[in-house]
Amino acid sequence: MPLSKESYLSNVWKDGIFDGKVVFCTGGAGSICSAQVRALVHLGANACIVGRNVQKTESAAIDIATARPGAKVLGFGAVDVRKVESLQDAVERCVKELGGIDFVMYLTLILNSIDLLLKLKRHRRRESHFWMFFDDACLGLGADNANTNSLPSSAGAAGNFLASIIQLSTNAMKSVIDIDVLGSYNTLKATLPHLLVSASRSKKDGKPGGRIIFVSATIHYTGLPLQTHVSVAKAGVDALSASCAIELGPRGITSNIIAPGPIDDTEGMERLSRAKDKDAARKKIPVGRGGKVKDIADATVYVLGDTGGFVNGQVLVVDGGAWRTSGTGPGGSFQYPDFLLSEEAVTGVKGGKATTNKAKL
Repeated sequence: MPLSKESYLSNVWKDGIFDGKVVFCTGGAGSICSAQVRALVHLGANACIVGRNVQKTESAAIDIATARPGAKVLGFGAVDVRKVESLQDAVERCVKELGGIDFVMYLTLILNSIDLLLKLKRHRRRESHFWMFFDDACLGLGADNANTNSLPSSAGAAGNFLASIIQLSTNAMKSVIDIDVLGSYNTLKATLPHLLVSASRSKKDGKPGGRIIFVSATIHYTGLPLQTHVSVAKAGVDALSASCAIELGPRGITSNIIAPGPIDDTEGMERLSRAKDKDAARKKIPVGRGGKVKDIADATVYVLGDTGGFVNGQVLVVDGGAWRTSGTGPGGSFQYPDFLLSEEAVTGVKGGKATTNKAKL
């Protein structure tokens, strides 16, 4: 059953702006990427999504195709982003059936730093184990027992576990880097010849083409305990995008990051949050609400459309200002944002202003 357009795309975008375009997306069956692809398909693009789970990926492709009558959406499962040959095969099948590739989106792991901070408080007593979250099950594994083969090959699940540097094994670290950083690079290498063709065509017809989006995160901006593996991987992906922007820009290709914050009703939120913690997490978001997949989809359309033609090498954070409050306030009774909204004077501290009156505007 088709989803209502309002659930994944704002009404500001004109239908048909991506007519004749093809998007290649890893992790396209996930909550956020499926919304991104669905929005592009609604606006005229055809698509190819790839992932680890065959049934999930194929089903998602069928579902996304309902966004527009006549849309073509391919779903290729059993694709391991750590192996460039696996991606090359998927890319060639995509080009053969859809005629080319104009846009590439790579979903690296998305984690909600605010929700994780709440989870970390509950985690401190579990010093000997950490939790690894898989696509289909949650398994408690000792950090030193983690290995490359036990981690899923889809980027959406890589790194969804908590571990200190002392607990984090070399194999676990390598697995996350392989999926996030090497997977991003492999996707770039496999699709680059076709992006160059699209960029060349774009210079002639003036239509968008040769665009790359890496979907990243925000936790490495400030650092986060027990998330060294993810922070390092995210920083690597951001650096890769910046290098792409510089080296490939002269050839007509743009590369940008979209960094989502806490997005409601997504797999990541369900994995790493409890229902009773959501209100506390939401309070930490300056705009006062959790994000929607539509927020990310709109950002995607902006970057890939005519509106993003001069946007290159940028990180577009879509989180309602959440990452900026991850370390807000002196704590204690001065809780963000409640104390600010109360307009009470700061008392009981040596550094407080010596008045109880409100400041004049």
